[in-house]
Amino acid sequence: MSQLDRKKSWRGLRIAGVFAIVVALIIVAHGVITRAAEGSRLHDWTEAQALPTVAIISPGNDANSSGLELPGRLEAFTRAPIYARVSGYLKSWKYDIGARVKAGDLLAEIETPDLDQQLLQVRADLITAQANAALAQTTAKRWQSLASTGAVARQDVDEKVGDYTAKQAMVKAAMANVDRLIAMKNFTRIAAPFDGIVTARNTDVGALINVGGSSGQELFVVSDVRKLRVYVNVPQTNVPSVPPGTKATISVPDRPNAKYSATVESSSQSVNAASGTALMQLIVDNQADDLLPGGYASVRLDLANHGDALSVPASALIFDAKGLSIATVDSGNRVIIKPVTIARDLGKLVELGSGVAANDRVIESPPDGIATGAEVRIAAAPKHVATAEDGGNRKK
Repeated sequence: MSQLDRKKSWRGLRIAGVFAIVVALIIVAHGVITRAAEGSRLHDWTEAQALPTVAIISPGNDANSSGLELPGRLEAFTRAPIYARVSGYLKSWKYDIGARVKAGDLLAEIETPDLDQQLLQVRADLITAQANAALAQTTAKRWQSLASTGAVARQDVDEKVGDYTAKQAMVKAAMANVDRLIAMKNFTRIAAPFDGIVTARNTDVGALINVGGSSGQELFVVSDVRKLRVYVNVPQTNVPSVPPGTKATISVPDRPNAKYSATVESSSQSVNAASGTALMQLIVDNQADDLLPGGYASVRLDLANHGDALSVPASALIFDAKGLSIATVDSGNRVIIKPVTIARDLGKLVELGSGVAANDRVIESPPDGIATGAEVRIAAAPKHVATAEDGGNRKK
């Protein structure tokens, strides 16, 4: 190889070496830069993860309605236990349980042999009293005519007139006694007092009937079930929220898929000292005969709305030694703890009486140990609190 060729070969090797060194430097520089960038990103990610991530919501300013679920009992609008007014034996009955009756329909008849004999006796006594009164009247008239002639003393005439007056009173007393027993005799026919259903029959043909009271039991029960009364005991704290006219929804175990509308009719206006509740009466229509008097019912009362109240989820509340509070986030994403008071507990939501404004950003579920001044990271856009009518579901 000539000297010129050796020089060319050496120059090529130098160029290749320089090129290799440059490539190596580029690779090393790229690796250093990449590692530095990754380290920076890792540092930023670590710093970000060190901040608590929270979701924030805005307090609801819509009217929140809620329901109060309470047990109740159904009663017939009108219920009449029918007792015997006279003693005797049941001669016959006409209607059994479940039968519909009209006012005045004959339910049963009572046979009263003792009363029949008493009636015969007082009628005979009336005839005797009338005969004695007629005789006393004739005698008094005769003595009055003799008095004008001076043949008899005035005292004797007054006695005869007085005797006639007494006999007249005895006639009236005998007539009243006859009328009393006739009225008693009319009670042998037991009639329905109003339109309704026979809900009980506690007698049968031939049964000994005693006068209703301590010794006599009810023979029939007639109930008007076209509408029913619903009685429910409302806790004292909720009584102001359930005025007359409050709407309610009723459900019963025997018809689980049916709902019935009712209205609060009246209140006892007193609190039972033992239970701390006030008795409320509701009226529910029962034209379809779906509801049974005497049965259990689940009553949901629609409580009055508080249109100016602000609501937050129950999960936003913080209970600690300082009391009740919520955590809010300011414009710099720093926490501000605010004490609040509860106006109403709606289940998933609570209405706050004080301590929160409509433009506050409230932490939905504050982490443990959160304090004023702590920086947080917002997970998502603020959400609006739904009303209790939506069952606590929140809207984006």
